Amino acid sequence: MTEDLVRNGALPEHAVRTALLDLLAERGTLTSTEAAARLGYSSGLCSFHLRQLARYGLIEEAPAVDGRARPWRLPQDRPAPDEAGFGELARGLEDESYQRWLARRAEAPAEWQQDEAFSAVVHLTPEELTAVGDAVRQLLARYRNRDTDPGARPVGARPVAAVARLFPLLDQ
Repeated sequence: MTEDLVRNGALPEHAVRTALLDLLAERGTLTSTEAAARLGYSSGLCSFHLRQLARYGLIEEAPAVDGRARPWRLPQDRPAPDEAGFGELARGLEDESYQRWLARRAEAPAEWQQDEAFSAVVHLTPEELTAVGDAVRQLLARYRNRDTDPGARPVGARPVAAVARLFPLLDQ
């Protein structure tokens, strides 16, 4: 269903929505204020995109804990996110964000006009594939506190998308 919404143009692809879906998959529930603190966007921007995701059935309101906060979650009456097409949606949004970056790179300040895109084919066992994924997560975890603590961000730090896909290549 979600991939049909994106493919048919009903829900335009957007980097903030990708980040919100990823964060919801990681945390379970999330308010716009929490999302803003983690992602470095304004609470209003996060609230707008959370409402858009809900409008198209990609997320739903979660029961409020204190009555004031408006928490959101992935729909509970659906299969796990990857089974429901979440993986395709996230990959599509990541791809769209990268294409926008390529098209607008020249607009960035000179020191931000590079990226670190790369790929490699390596021969791994299933256990090694898991270990490589864990190693990448651990490496990136060193920087995750900067999502919630803007004071931990060095001067000049900006949000940077980090996308890694590890999957076996199947015989043709």
